[in-house]
Order: sequence, then structure tokens, then C-alpha cells
Amino acid sequence: MGRRILLVEDESGLRLTLTHRLADEGYEVEAARDGEEGLRRAIDGSFDLVILDVMLPGMSGFDVCRELRRSAVATPVLILTARGEVVDRVVGLKLGADDYLTKPFEMAELLARVEVRLRRRPETAVQTAVYRFGSVEVDMRAAEVRRDGRPVELSAKEFRLLQFFIAHRGSTLGRDELLDGVWGRDAVPTARTVDVHVAWLRRKLEEDARRPRFILTVHGLGYKFVS
Repeated sequence: MGRRILLVEDESGLRLTLTHRLADEGYEVEAARDGEEGLRRAIDGSFDLVILDVMLPGMSGFDVCRELRRSAVATPVLILTARGEVVDRVVGLKLGADDYLTKPFEMAELLARVEVRLRRRPETAVQTAVYRFGSVEVDMRAAEVRRDGRPVELSAKEFRLLQFFIAHRGSTLGRDELLDGVWGRDAVPTARTVDVHVAWLRRKLEEDARRPRFILTVHGLGYKFVS
């Protein structure tokens, strides 16, 4: 079975074109016509990617994205919009979108972004499992973390960074790769942002943040999560 994509697009012609083109590429596509339907399907279904138009009747794509993240749905979101202003891209990314494509776009670029985003999505087993390392327990579906049985408060970005580390455990990850995978390619944050968030995770999850056992620094290259 191909990777499952939810397409939320109110323009019937574009919705039909994208559905057929993605299906030709081997993806299993479901389509929703408005924000309310898209939000319900995204929460109830198990999708590998949501392609989300911003200008939807009733509930906007921004609102859908916000509610998905509030509901701890970690499915990657690719936003489609006719808006090209930087401020709109920033708003979408801050609400939890993973990538952004401005209409009109070339089909080849959309397919390339879909492929990249699906390739970087953690495996479903990692997303849905309760993952443990040391005294830490991470519930991927509930977006909850406990240490020594007590809840640990993580921000949305801290949790997504932890997810990314776990999904790529054992691999050395450069700061640019972490920025792209967690914040998105058009995000404003810099490499320093990665360092700060890693430091926060270490303080909350490591027994000794100065001598970390799990989130290691690979000098000159980036970071590696081991467990």
C-alpha cells in the first residue's frame, strides 16, 4: 500500500487534478472540500501527510493546522496558498506547518516536496509507540513525556525535536538538517536555535545536562541521539 495523503482543497478542478496526479505516483489519496471535513479526517484517520489549502470556506487552513497541533496530531502538513507574503509563510510555520508552497506552482515541485516530506517522516511504529530511554518515557501519540514517572513539560518544538531525534536515533544530524526537519525549510530560526532547544531538552531529560548520555554533541557535525 502506498503512503496515505489527505488533500484539503475547495477548488474542485485543482482537487481532482492533484488527486489523480498523486495517485499516479503511487500515493493513496483522500480528499476533503473544506476545513471542518479536513480537520475531522486528519484527526480520525492515519495519514502520512496532509496537503492543506489556506483559503478554505468556513475554517481556514491556518485554523485547521492550529487545531491539529493542539490535538497532538504530528502528521506533517504542507500548506498550499495563493498568498506569497513572508508574514503569511511565517504564520503557517509557527502554527505547526512543515512546508509551504505558493500558488501557482509547478507539479514537479509539489511532487518533490511531498517526496522529501514523506522521506523525513518518522516511521509509524515510532510515532505511535511508547518509547523509553533511561528513566524517560515518551508517548508519541499522546505527545506526553514522563521522567521517573513524573510529567515533563515540553514545548511543541521541543517535543518535535525529540521525536526527530528518536526517529533518527544513531544518526549524526547536522543543525541544518534539524532545522529543516523540525522547523521547516522556510523557517526563520538559525543554527543557534537548534543549540538552545537541545540544551533545554538536556536539562529536562538528562540526569546531568553537562554530561549527557542520550543527546550527544558530535563536534563539528551536529548531534546524535543514542539509547
